[in-house]
Amino acid sequence: MTKFDFDTVINRYGTYSTQWDYVKDRFGEANLLPFTISDMDFKAPKGVSDVIIDAANRGVFGYTRWNNNEFKSAIVDWFLNRYQVRVDAEAIVYSPSVIFSLAKLIELFSKPHEKIVTFSPCYDAFINTVTANDRQLIQMDITNGLVIEKLEHVFKIEHPKILLLCNSQNPLGIVWSSELLQTIVRLCNAYNVAVISDEIHMDVVRKGVVVHTIAEYFSELTTQCAVITSASKSFNIPALGCSYALIPDELMRLKFLYELKQKNAVSSVPYLGMLATIECYNHQEDWLNQLNDYVDDNFKYLQTFLKEQLNLDYQIPDATYLAWIDIRPLGIPMTVLQEELIKCQKVAIMDGRLYGNGGSDHLRYNLGASRSKVEEGLNRLLKAVEAIQQR
Repeated sequence: MTKFDFDTVINRYGTYSTQWDYVKDRFGEANLLPFTISDMDFKAPKGVSDVIIDAANRGVFGYTRWNNNEFKSAIVDWFLNRYQVRVDAEAIVYSPSVIFSLAKLIELFSKPHEKIVTFSPCYDAFINTVTANDRQLIQMDITNGLVIEKLEHVFKIEHPKILLLCNSQNPLGIVWSSELLQTIVRLCNAYNVAVISDEIHMDVVRKGVVVHTIAEYFSELTTQCAVITSASKSFNIPALGCSYALIPDELMRLKFLYELKQKNAVSSVPYLGMLATIECYNHQEDWLNQLNDYVDDNFKYLQTFLKEQLNLDYQIPDATYLAWIDIRPLGIPMTVLQEELIKCQKVAIMDGRLYGNGGSDHLRYNLGASRSKVEEGLNRLLKAVEAIQQR
């Protein structure tokens, strides 16, 4: 078995990297050590580079059809082999990004001013996309866990048109159990609430944890439903630009494709992104499994560091490479901590307030990086706390 290298630090400066080259856009300072947006610092699997090099050597980059057997079969086989769920190949549609899919499905599943429920803290693009599409977002704070009776109360009182799931959940790293998902399905059926499940973080999971795709429950849902996802997070290939959705209802699928091609003039898939997706799903599962092991160890290191150095009790989440750190026991206001981190320690860690209800006094720390970077970032966090406490 090939042993993959996740320790070697890759210099990402000069690649137009949002996380590295453009950190100033969000934090107001350049040349910060970033633990910010959710891409990883690891090289993509070598097989991805190989198929791209082969394509480059051919030198032809014309319009490319996504509706082909190789692309669809790779997705079908991925869901079957990794999640034991048989996906109908006809349900698969290409999309340029997961959030583009979300925007189009919001338009198809609801009307302006209608309500959409999501669990918060939540991915900030959920907030922006829902509100920019003139829908009302109801953020249900699940910081202390999801209480199903509260969700039903929201359905009964607010009459939302859509439940927007993040599965696995960003930033909390929650993996929804089969029992809970089945209860959610029953509630959505009972109150006629459509389901959109963003599953882009589902592949990055702790050892022994079982995850369930909403596609497993398509046959049970009597409301509109869709899965939106991509290989981009799991294999660190977002710049290649390829995602897809699973839409089981044929009429809604045709409407989605009409929105994609006729209304938004998107018909040709990025050739390299499609090739990379096929390669990852067909041949790179071992790379992903080793990545997960490496990220697991990063979480263990962070947990030990926070306890020993800052006396913070941190619980490792079931999924994602994003740590959600509660700083309330430190007694330091987030604004004060962020100023010290950015101005003095030259490190960028996401402020949890960005992620809506329940995000205050939390940091979102990206562990998709070499151990040496993770250690350096935590040491700078420690120095920031010590500097503030000594004032």
